[in-house]
Amino acid sequence: MQPSRTSRRTFLKASAAAAALAVAKPGRSDAWGVQLPRVDGERLNRILAGFRSFGGTPDGGTTRLAFSEEDIAGRAYAAGLMRRAGLDVFTDLAGNLVGRRPGGDLGARPIVIGSHIDTVPQGGSYDGQVGSAGALETALVLSDYGVALRHPLEVVVFQNEEGGKTGSRALVGRVAPFELEIETASGFTIREGIARLGGDPDRLAEARREPGSVAGFLELHIEQGAYLEAAGTQIGVVEGIVGIRRWNVEATGVANHAGTTPMDQRRDALVAASDFVRAVHEVATTTEGRQVATVGKIEVQPGAPNVVPGVVRASLEIRDLSMAKIDSVFAEIEARAISIGEARGVAFAFDRFYESLAAPTDERFRQIVEASADALGYSHSRMPSGAGHDAQSMAEIGPVGMIFVPSKGGISHSPMEHTEPEDVVRGAEVLLGSVLTLDGADWD
Repeated sequence: MQPSRTSRRTFLKASAAAAALAVAKPGRSDAWGVQLPRVDGERLNRILAGFRSFGGTPDGGTTRLAFSEEDIAGRAYAAGLMRRAGLDVFTDLAGNLVGRRPGGDLGARPIVIGSHIDTVPQGGSYDGQVGSAGALETALVLSDYGVALRHPLEVVVFQNEEGGKTGSRALVGRVAPFELEIETASGFTIREGIARLGGDPDRLAEARREPGSVAGFLELHIEQGAYLEAAGTQIGVVEGIVGIRRWNVEATGVANHAGTTPMDQRRDALVAASDFVRAVHEVATTTEGRQVATVGKIEVQPGAPNVVPGVVRASLEIRDLSMAKIDSVFAEIEARAISIGEARGVAFAFDRFYESLAAPTDERFRQIVEASADALGYSHSRMPSGAGHDAQSMAEIGPVGMIFVPSKGGISHSPMEHTEPEDVVRGAEVLLGSVLTLDGADWD
């Protein structure tokens, strides 16, 4: 729902005022002698560094796999900071860590902020962790300055984001029963992992939150790309999070003796699959738009040097802000595969096994983030998110906004992942200003 002309002016004015509060110098007071809230940049970056105590690697990266001992210890660290901020701390049935403080309006829906702390194997120390640290710092600032919000505030550390956003997807009822038996990178199944964290996999349906049950969700995150750094822009205002669909692709030819089968009589599945990979690249690059398509895994059978490959199994992933665009790109890829198969004597089959819906951010939230950045004097630009995030799930419950900060060299999911300390602080300041604005916004 779009705000009316009057309410739009109201929340933009409130946004600028709230962000101005967030940027106030330490110790500065307003005209009535009230000390104004400000992010403690040193504390924020200490919190971020503190997460590296749990799975940090000598090369500067972090391996803190979902449900591992390091994950459990990192969550305990986050829980301690939540308690220091005066939050009531609990683990929900899905295994998400939640810190909650009440609001002054008993009928107001909660404002939710947060991210995740689990990493990929041999991952970085910023993906998810910047957003979690920023949310924790926001709660600490509100506590330090005795700021009373009208809405309840919830700080959430979502579980198993890297393994398929299990924690946030459980909140919208999108975790299928078979997923609970999937083994994760830590060696635990999702069922076992949820139980290890204090959730209850047998009551997962009860973790679901109803649409409209939150006032909104804000997530601070590193960009994981190179746009902001290349443009010299300090804040990314996310327009939406791309949808993702994945397929298992099987190319079936005929396995035969590599020495006795003439080249013109071969039904080589790998040659056809190679043509398919090129076709995926060509379709994605020649179609107008920002879509991406990837073949990231190939398995050849029988996989012997003296046998013409009979079967190739591969993956196909397509991402775009529009699910309809994903459909059209897939249709073209599928048509190309059929044509390749006919020419090579190979049959192609597609089996879709994963879907994550595209999630546009709320226009009101984009404007709030932009106004907060403006008041702080930070440059900003609207942009899509090419990676999936927990905000994607939360968009099914209520309006969402995302704040991006630059990633050095556009590198992520690597020990080389890095965001400058001052950029972390800028993102947290915009988050704080946005929370204050959202709390005071006059929605119609």
